[in-house]
Amino acid sequence: MGEKSKGYLLLIGGAEDKSEESDILRKVVSLSGERGACLTILTVATKEPEKVGETYVKLFSRMGVKDVTAIDIKDRQDAQKDYIIERIEKSTGIFFTGGDQLRITSLIGGSRIYHAICDAYKRGVIICGTSAGASAMSDTMIVDGDGNESPSGSLINMAPGLGLLEEVVVDQHFAQRGRIGRLLTVVASNPYVLGVGIDEDTAILVNSKAVFTVEGSGTVTVIDGSGIDYTNVSELAPGDPLALFNAKIHVLSPGTSFDLSSRRPVFNKT
Repeated sequence: MGEKSKGYLLLIGGAEDKSEESDILRKVVSLSGERGACLTILTVATKEPEKVGETYVKLFSRMGVKDVTAIDIKDRQDAQKDYIIERIEKSTGIFFTGGDQLRITSLIGGSRIYHAICDAYKRGVIICGTSAGASAMSDTMIVDGDGNESPSGSLINMAPGLGLLEEVVVDQHFAQRGRIGRLLTVVASNPYVLGVGIDEDTAILVNSKAVFTVEGSGTVTVIDGSGIDYTNVSELAPGDPLALFNAKIHVLSPGTSFDLSSRRPVFNKT
């Protein structure tokens, strides 16, 4: 996992506290430049862009951000427009709302706005995403699949993500929607990737050295399949139970850290 950026990624598991006291959204403001921030809300994932955009604009404005704007991208043509590119280029923080992660990748993938976002990230601009906006940040993302079930040969649809976070698959609403089964199945399918499950009102803040710290009120579950010495995943029919030996699971609470490159928790000395 290379060091490709000077910036931060803040990936939220959805349903974050939207009060003015929200630790997670306060972190967005802090890393975007506080009152001097130029914060852009991208509502491309949602089918209710006006409502969702207005919610975040009002919230960040109450937190003291003077320059905050919501931009909706309705089609591939929007993703090429000069005024949107200019806004991205001046932004000190970019925030993807929740919705459908496939809308994000299909509408902006490979476009001018996509390249502008990548350039901003490399310059040190914080890129944030909640729910679907978090899932889309990795190079491979879960599009849909069964939750609240034991790990099995269920159908899980995957697709290429935006690629800002390498060698990781992110799942959100993790504990609340019982998604550990599907993330175990994803990791069994390709132990090369780390599975990262983020609870609601919880986030990972990933720095330029690929070390993340947990923010918010819940936990983050990391599934490392690099040590798997047996799985039957390739032989399963739909509904058949998964067998998986020697997968490693880490559960991290707020304030704890994890090195994605070494695949190890970071023990902070106090």
